[in-house]
Amino acid sequence: MTEPASDRVKMRRGANRADYTQDSIRAVLDAGMVAHVGVSTDDGPIVLPMIYGRTDEVLYLHGAVANAMLRGGTNAEMCATVTIVDGLVVARTPFHNSMNYRSVVVRGLATKVTDPDERLVALKLMTDHIVELWDNQRPPSEIDLKKTLVLSLPLTEASAKIRGGDPIDEPEDLAGPHWAGVVPLETRWQTPYSASDLASGVDMPAPVRALAPPDPTP
Repeated sequence: MTEPASDRVKMRRGANRADYTQDSIRAVLDAGMVAHVGVSTDDGPIVLPMIYGRTDEVLYLHGAVANAMLRGGTNAEMCATVTIVDGLVVARTPFHNSMNYRSVVVRGLATKVTDPDERLVALKLMTDHIVELWDNQRPPSEIDLKKTLVLSLPLTEASAKIRGGDPIDEPEDLAGPHWAGVVPLETRWQTPYSASDLASGVDMPAPVRALAPPDPTP
């Protein structure tokens, strides 16, 4: 475990679960699908779920130019969190119930991406974050790009927090009559299906087809 990049991403509660290494932070970001992004606006604070993409240095976010939350986050302090729930931890007393999880918090100054080449790189990273679709779809038009705001959030101030394993109960409860254990949670893709208005003869892209669960028949 390395030291936190700043005091405001230093873990205080549950500090033993903190991980400040870039490898751990990137691994959680790569495994996650949605970032909850918070900013302060003229109407007060707001948090919205957003897809994202990353390089080793920055987290990219995007939305409509008309998105008030993103406009409020431009050249402003922003916080993005990604959480993956891996299981329900059932203790012998409600006080020690918990969850197994992996999470990352990123804080920093969000800036608007204006360079055309970087905007395309950012949009491709966000599109391909979960499944590689960019090269299998119509490229964005100039109108699409004009309607889209892309923000860059540095990964300089980031921390991961990870919990795994059994519940942690009081010693006097261990021999008691109450059950304790873990209920693992797994998220899986189901079989893809084509849109009802799909033209005939259009094949499903290989990266999408690869998401389908294995055929259970021998």
